[in-house]
Amino acid sequence: MAPAVFPASLPLRVCLLLAFGLAQAGRLLVVPMDGSHWFSMKMIVEKLSHRGHEVVVVIPEVSWHLGKSQNFTVKTYSVSYTLEDLSHHFNFFAHKQWENREVGMFSLLKHSGKGFFQVLFSHCRSLFNDKKLVEYLKQRSFDAVFLDPFDVCGLTIAKYFSLPSVVFSGGIFCHYLDEGAQCPSPPSYVPRILSKFADTMTFKERVWNYFSYMKERAFCPYFFKTAIEIASEVLQTPVTMTDLFSSVSIWMFRTDFVLEFPRPVMPNMVYIGGINCHPGKPLSKEFEAYVNASGEHGIVVFSLGSMVSEIPEKKAMEIAEALGRIPQTVLWRYTGTRPSNLAKNTILVKWLPQNDLLGHPKTRAFITHSGSHGIYEGICNGVPMVMMPLFGDQMDNAKRMETRGAGVTLNVLEMTADDLENALKTVINNKSYKENIMRLSSLHKDRPIEPLDLAVFWVEYVMRHKGAPHLRPAAHDLTWYQYHSLDVIGFLLAIVLTVVFIVFKCCAYGCRKCFGGKGRVKKSHKSKTH
Repeated sequence: MAPAVFPASLPLRVCLLLAFGLAQAGRLLVVPMDGSHWFSMKMIVEKLSHRGHEVVVVIPEVSWHLGKSQNFTVKTYSVSYTLEDLSHHFNFFAHKQWENREVGMFSLLKHSGKGFFQVLFSHCRSLFNDKKLVEYLKQRSFDAVFLDPFDVCGLTIAKYFSLPSVVFSGGIFCHYLDEGAQCPSPPSYVPRILSKFADTMTFKERVWNYFSYMKERAFCPYFFKTAIEIASEVLQTPVTMTDLFSSVSIWMFRTDFVLEFPRPVMPNMVYIGGINCHPGKPLSKEFEAYVNASGEHGIVVFSLGSMVSEIPEKKAMEIAEALGRIPQTVLWRYTGTRPSNLAKNTILVKWLPQNDLLGHPKTRAFITHSGSHGIYEGICNGVPMVMMPLFGDQMDNAKRMETRGAGVTLNVLEMTADDLENALKTVINNKSYKENIMRLSSLHKDRPIEPLDLAVFWVEYVMRHKGAPHLRPAAHDLTWYQYHSLDVIGFLLAIVLTVVFIVFKCCAYGCRKCFGGKGRVKKSHKSKTH
């Protein structure tokens, strides 16, 4: 076989292609949120780094899951709290959800969540106190900021450096999505966050949904008070949450309309639900042995997410009792004290390969706290769920899955061993739950592009074009009365009233001329006869 002959210009072509690739690379600043939020955000950041972009991630030196990486540059700044302080505040907040359900931002901030949220919001001041880090970020001339908006710091950084931003979130608390994106959100059929309502509401539910909307207007500024004070201090001018959100270029949400109820969206809103889903990998020998030993009954996977691994002892014993009543083998991720009544069919593990187990054909049900990662792994793998939501958007996620007939929701404060047992037997033995979750899985997977690729595209889009101003609606520049066309309505109403008034006057004048004249003639005629 004759050796291949390459054209002399091939090295030049290769160099040009490499140069083109380097020219397309940009600089991205990432401001993540600690906890489970980071897991899916990290996937996007790593892929952007692999595509040749210079990625700098700014994080506090104290965190649970944020840390060093070989795939991107990490810059840290010192904070005033320790890891023990952070864990203490969160554990206190999480533990209280097993005792007393707190719903609404005002309740969370006023009671168990107060310490945790104050710590969360405070670290932004520490970042800007690090003058060397701020100067470093200024010198890098980034193309965009990729941020999680929950702690507001990323929004403040984007505003401070005048950079276009891409928001990455499961959902926006309060009414700031309505104002920040100028996205209509009619309370008649769009349930407010934390409301636990479906999109089809009774009159009473619509009243409460509207009341929730009004409460957000009243209490959300108080909820974000610390964050706004820090932002105003850094920017050296008074700002509001709406000011910070209104400059966002792209809104990226970890959901889609398989889970979310249909609602109006804006052209700069992107849905990437299921970004954390991936094909299951072969199980390790340890977990493969557990699954094989389950026999024909199969297994149940039980995990309350990465942030909650301990349960009050009394509640743990109730759960253990219920799990012992079903024939399936239960793999329970739990690091708390081992319940004394733990049955032989229940295996406690400190960690489990959740997605890989859910993808196994022997998995019959999934007990979850209804976090977005777990919900989507259940959808992707077609596993019906028993949901035990604790806080945040978990209650709303559970309501959506229950409405679609793919799971059963339990109230962790009121549930008994009988309730959990019945819920598990229902989703396992009632075939409709399996059919419904498989239908959702089919709908979710039927898409033109993978969520990860879509997310990467839009981040690069903002980097290439220095934002997306052409997707920004003109509603941002209108006053509240112009937005609702009150001035137009007033103008038209004035015209109508003027026309009505003129017509009335004309009719009155005509009546006086026609009937008033005859009356005077008759009166004068009578006087002559006398």
